[in-house]
Amino acid sequence: MKHLLTITSLLFYSLFTFGQNQNISQGFVFDGEPYISIDPNNSQHMVVAWMSWTLLNRIVIKTKTTFDGGEIWSNAVILDHAVTGFTSADPSLEFDHNGNIFASYVDYSGYDVSPFEGGVYVSKSADGGLSWGSPVEVINIESDPGKRAIDRPWISIDRSGGDHNGTIYITTMNAKESTIGYNPYLTVSVDGGNSFEPWRYLDTAGWLAGSFIIQPMPTPGLTSSGVFHAIYPSLVFTQNSLPQYILVSSIDGGNSFTYNSVFTSDTNPNDDLAKKGYLLIANPGDAEHLAFIYLDMPDGDIDVYMTESFDGGVTWSNGIRINDDSIANNRMQDLVWAAFDTDGDLVISWRDRRNGIDSTYTTSSEIWAAVRKKDSEDFSANFTLTDNIVAYDTILSFSGNDFMCIKLADDTLNAVWGDTRSGKLNIWYQGTSIDGVVQSIQLLSSEDFPKVNVFPNPVKTEITIEGIHLKQVIINDQSGKVVSTFNNASGTDNWKIDLRTLPKGIYFLQIETSEGIVAKKVVKE
Repeated sequence: MKHLLTITSLLFYSLFTFGQNQNISQGFVFDGEPYISIDPNNSQHMVVAWMSWTLLNRIVIKTKTTFDGGEIWSNAVILDHAVTGFTSADPSLEFDHNGNIFASYVDYSGYDVSPFEGGVYVSKSADGGLSWGSPVEVINIESDPGKRAIDRPWISIDRSGGDHNGTIYITTMNAKESTIGYNPYLTVSVDGGNSFEPWRYLDTAGWLAGSFIIQPMPTPGLTSSGVFHAIYPSLVFTQNSLPQYILVSSIDGGNSFTYNSVFTSDTNPNDDLAKKGYLLIANPGDAEHLAFIYLDMPDGDIDVYMTESFDGGVTWSNGIRINDDSIANNRMQDLVWAAFDTDGDLVISWRDRRNGIDSTYTTSSEIWAAVRKKDSEDFSANFTLTDNIVAYDTILSFSGNDFMCIKLADDTLNAVWGDTRSGKLNIWYQGTSIDGVVQSIQLLSSEDFPKVNVFPNPVKTEITIEGIHLKQVIINDQSGKVVSTFNNASGTDNWKIDLRTLPKGIYFLQIETSEGIVAKKVVKE
C-alpha cells in the first residue's frame, strides 16, 4: 500500500560469485519491499518475503527459505489471498520460540475497486517457510469505521520465556483517505496466531498522534524481558509546540501503556520521494537498551541519525549522525534499517547517494552500512553492501519500495533490498561479516521491464506511448495520488493520450502492456 508518510511542512519526518550481490525472487514484473527473518534456534535458517506482481493475482506475497546461511534458497512460495482477486502488500516475518514462522501482510481489494475491502492477515508456517497455512484476519478495514486501520503492519513475537511468551503483536496505521484524526494501532494474539483480540489504539489523551500526520506509523520493538515498545510520530500543539516522536510501552502484553517523549524537532526532510521510514530496535543483550533510527537534515541535506536509551526509553541521547560522508555535501540518504546481534553488536544500513551526480532522490545510489561492536562507543567507518553504483529508475518512486531489511546473527549481517541494475527490478540478498568480509551473495528476484517509449517529455498537450499491446495507463502525481486512468480497449502498440487537463508538474505513469508493467516519469509543462 502507499505509505510515504504525509506530514505538514512543519514536521521533520513522516519519517553469484564473491564480490557480487545475488537476486533470489525471480519474479515477472515487480518485486518490492523485502523482509528477512532468522530462526532464533538456527542462524543458518532464514526466510525472506517480498511483494511480487503476477498476471492473474495482482500483487502477491512470495517467500523463499534457506537452511544453509544463504547459499541455497528454496523455490518461491506464494501466500494465499484472503479473498480471490485481492492484492497484497507490506509483508513482515517473525519466528516464535518453537521455530514456527509467521508472516503478516495486507490483503485488500485495491483502491481501484468499490467497495474498498480487506484487512491485515497472518499466515503461519510450521515447516520453516516451505509452506504456509490459510490467512487469519488480524484487523479489518471496517474494524474502526472510516479509519482504514490496515496499512503497514509490523509483526513482533515475544520469545522472552516470561508471562507473555509467544504473544504475537501486530501494529498498523491508517491507510490513505481515512477519516481525519489519525492513530497508531495494536492487535494481539495469545493463542499462537489462531485468533486475534480486538484492536486498541496505541495513542491516548495527552499522547495523541493528532490530525496532521496522515499515517502515524508505529515501529515496534520487543525486549528480551518481554516488554513491548513502539514509537510513533505526533503533532498536537496542545501537547507540544513542535512535532515529536512518542514511545509507548507495555509490560502486560498490551493491556495497559505508559508513555515518554523521545525528542522534538522542527527540521523536515523535504524531498517528497524520499523513503522516510524510521525504526525502533531493542538490544537482545540488554533489556533496557533501545535504539531509534531516523532521517533528519539539520545540516541542509537528509542524513541518517540514531538516538538511544539505556533506561527502557525514559531518557534518550542526542542524535548521532551515522553516514560519514562530508557534512552538508548536498547528497541525501534514505531507506534506513538496523539490527542488533544477540550479544549487542549493532548495524545500521541505508541507501546512500554520496557517489551520485546530484542532490536529488533520482540520482544513482548504493546500499551502505556502519557497525558498532558491543564493546565500542563508536561506529565503524561506513562500508558498501552493493557491489556497484545503481542508476535510478522511475519505478523506485512508487510505493512498494519503501523499506529494505537487515538482520544480524553470529556476527553476520544478512541484508535484503531492491534495486534496478541492468534494467531489472531485483531483490538482492547479501551475507557479510561485521568486519566487511562477504560470505554469501544471492539474487533473489529478477524483473524484466517491458520496452516502452514515452514522448515528448516534457509534454505540453499530448503524449505518445509506444509498447507491445498497450492496455492501461494510471497516472500518479508526486504524492502518489491517482489523478487519471486511461484504458486502451484496442490494445494497440502506439497510443496517444491528451494531458491538457493536468496541471503543470511531475507525474508518474504506470503503463501496462502484454509484457508487464513499467513506470515512467513525465514532466507536464
